[in-house]
Amino acid sequence: MKAFSTDTKAFIQAHCTEDIRQLALQSQRYPLVDMPAAITQIAGLQTAKEKLPSWNRCKEIRYPQHLSLEQCSSEATARYKAELVQGETFADLTGGFGVDTVCIAQNHQSGHYVERQEVLCELAQHNFPLFGLTHVEIHQNEAVAFLKNMTPVDTLFIDPARRNEHGGKTVAIADCEPDIAALEEELVTKGRRVLIKLSPMLDISLALKTLRYVRAVHVVSVGNECKELLFVLEQTQQEAEEITIHCANLTPQGIQRYAFTREQESIAACPYTSDIERYLFEPNAAILKAGAYRSLAETFQLKKLHPNSHLYTSCEPIKGFPGRTFQVIGTCSFNKKEVKETLGALPKANLTVRNFPNSVSELRKRLKLADGGEDYLFATTLQNEQKTVIHCRKANF
Repeated sequence: MKAFSTDTKAFIQAHCTEDIRQLALQSQRYPLVDMPAAITQIAGLQTAKEKLPSWNRCKEIRYPQHLSLEQCSSEATARYKAELVQGETFADLTGGFGVDTVCIAQNHQSGHYVERQEVLCELAQHNFPLFGLTHVEIHQNEAVAFLKNMTPVDTLFIDPARRNEHGGKTVAIADCEPDIAALEEELVTKGRRVLIKLSPMLDISLALKTLRYVRAVHVVSVGNECKELLFVLEQTQQEAEEITIHCANLTPQGIQRYAFTREQESIAACPYTSDIERYLFEPNAAILKAGAYRSLAETFQLKKLHPNSHLYTSCEPIKGFPGRTFQVIGTCSFNKKEVKETLGALPKANLTVRNFPNSVSELRKRLKLADGGEDYLFATTLQNEQKTVIHCRKANF
């Protein structure tokens, strides 16, 4: 890999926080600077500041073009994956920028990074020693070709490409490259434990019908935004209803965790109510994606407002609830007089819609509310089909 010149290094350091579009227009002013390389590096540093904070702190790290950096795991989700796997040997069949490789390698004695793009292999060759990864071999190869000829390992990781030949995003397993379902038998033969990263938009129930060797599913959110679905495969088969689905919401304060099976969900006792009690509970995005609606109510002894609203209430605060907890201030229907009496004094509020016919923008216009502040409004439907607005604030306990 070509080293940066002294002028290019100085330019990157001096302009690392500036708008790359404006910098690109100034290339004629800096004839000694490799401007395309500098722009790529500056863009990478800016993205890594939030997505890969420890990488950002290491100034010798080299970054790829935007698409590879956009598609790579965040440092937080990569560390979560590393918690799930350990052993003597591993192979990352779709190495990419290498974020997952770096984290998984910490729990293994030796491993393999496999990537078909030469430029990404060169970056891995440069970056891995900066993390002390002297025990990882780098292979420029296709995932399927390497899989067929490799020696079995303890951990096998694969993150199939989810873009078609036109650059559009794909979701279905069969549309990914490579097709995991077609490779499943080979994967569980070559890996004692197989970890597969798939689109957060994928239908979990459909995936469990497609894949035969799933032992666990992990739904991973970061800051209450669903980011990844992880499927753990082993060479034993299990009924889909008995597979544990783990919900994890990664926050600066720690990980909100919840686990259930689809059998537990189907038989859970879930009481419904149209009475809003003192506290309102909103599950995090991982739980909503996983569909733990009934079992959540049973586990935390909550009442659900409606089968399709996915909001819960209780007279008592619930410590450890995996989501947001609010203290209810008041409620009102959409009667004009009630709205004015209950919400008329609010200049702004955070507005959420759950199982309601109007959008957030429509309601914000109707209620004449700016966004933000300490007040929260939930527009929803109750068990008796009444449309209501719940006014609350975050609970502190």
